[in-house]
Amino acid sequence: HRRFDYRPKTDPYCQARYTFCPTGSAIPLMKEEDVIEVYRLQAPVWEFKFGDLLGHLKIMHDAVGFRSSLTGKNYTMEWYELFQLGNCTFPHLRPGMDAPFWCNQGAACFYEGIDDAHWKENGTLVLVTTISGTMFNKMAKWVKYDNETGIYYETWTVQASPEKQAVVWFDSYECSKFILRTYQKLADLGAVFKKIQTNYTSIILFSGEPIYLGNETSIFGPLGNKTLAAAIRDFYYPFKPHRTVGEFFVDLLKIIDRVVLNHQFYLFYNLEYWFLPMKSPYLKIIYEEVPLPNRNKTSTGL
Repeated sequence: HRRFDYRPKTDPYCQARYTFCPTGSAIPLMKEEDVIEVYRLQAPVWEFKFGDLLGHLKIMHDAVGFRSSLTGKNYTMEWYELFQLGNCTFPHLRPGMDAPFWCNQGAACFYEGIDDAHWKENGTLVLVTTISGTMFNKMAKWVKYDNETGIYYETWTVQASPEKQAVVWFDSYECSKFILRTYQKLADLGAVFKKIQTNYTSIILFSGEPIYLGNETSIFGPLGNKTLAAAIRDFYYPFKPHRTVGEFFVDLLKIIDRVVLNHQFYLFYNLEYWFLPMKSPYLKIIYEEVPLPNRNKTSTGL
């Protein structure tokens, strides 16, 4: 997943049904001698609206919690879509614009308090490590860097097969990946994690070797490939929001026809388009273990 030099301004066309990070605040500077508890937080996606419904499918949202021993204050930190999941996964086809229009930024959100009921009722709230105030402050600087350079949400993991050692063509970039990066950063700073099992959700597409198609200018620009441009717009059209149940099922049949019967998927990744020659089982939601980090392991980061 590519890093960018800066975060672009969002277009007013992009609108969220639910405000991003409504009670967000700056990350506080902790006293060096503070002892801060770090909590693993996990709950079903959209639990506030649907309860445990998506939890039964193991579609989970991840966050991390902190508790200052000196002040007794709790904090929550998470990373998610600015304009909800649908906008990050599929584009808008706007009238008068040839290229699909994406509202796919994601960002970190930090706020005071931990909603115990939200995380405990259908999910997880468990202590994973303790850190010093100094380590917390260094982590906060890293979060700023990570947030300013890793700006686009990516729903899909794309790999060659369901096998454990299968080639991963594209990795997702979503809430759980931010939490995993945060844990690794804390381990690099000296945090020692408890030995507990930690599982995360991945939504995987299965594909043969992807074919590079180009970027927005090379495909949709004045000198672009009009046939390819039309094919990409045609592919994304059935994924639009639906007003009626009947409209949804008609478009669902179109999606099945293209993805399953004709083995086609167009992926937008790092501002570029790729063709995925889809293959069985096409799509799978997995909830697999990713162990908490070991401070001795080599990692990448700031």
